[in-house]
Amino acid sequence: MPMPTEERVSQLVAGLVERRGFDLEGVEISTAGKHADAQARVKVTVDSDGTSDLDTIATLSHELSEVLDEAGDFGETPYLLEVSTPGIGRPLTAARHWRRAQGRKVRITLRPGAEPPDPGGSTRFEARVGALDEDSVALVLGGKQKPHRVPVPLADIAEAVVQVEFNPPGAREMELAGGVVPGRPVPGQDAEDVQGNTHAVSVTASDSPTEGIVE
Repeated sequence: MPMPTEERVSQLVAGLVERRGFDLEGVEISTAGKHADAQARVKVTVDSDGTSDLDTIATLSHELSEVLDEAGDFGETPYLLEVSTPGIGRPLTAARHWRRAQGRKVRITLRPGAEPPDPGGSTRFEARVGALDEDSVALVLGGKQKPHRVPVPLADIAEAVVQVEFNPPGAREMELAGGVVPGRPVPGQDAEDVQGNTHAVSVTASDSPTEGIVE
């Protein structure tokens, strides 16, 4: 039986994800093995404004497995469902991502033709995320030594990726950024958040019971 598409799985799970207070950030489907031994891996990434601990993700994971189980799109093909939150290294591609990343250090690449926020500066630089405005974001440049805040239009940013931090930022940096959104990881304590929270459920067939496996 053909595998369902990522778009199809997104349609199946989106409603439940939203009702549980999450945003659906992506669905990835891959397969391992051949023919009778083939197994599908379904990764569902979700996020929210609040704290998403492992117990919450585990509950959502089991509920999503029931939705996929009832739909029956995988037929008799076993699959591993992984539900996770975005870890450090996630790209910022929507306004909600910037809002949730307040206080975090990001690596930014500007679009061709965009002016660097500091005169004579590079179009590729690191900054700390401040408050989000309607069409721009405040970025704190200069690190611990010379922190200063500048507004940058979101339209000028081609790519922004949250960076891993093992050392705490400067107090003035964080003051200019406005602090970290409640419930989000604290900069300088990223060792446990590189991959985010992940819960996996192994499903042997569409009418089989599920068994949770915490990774």
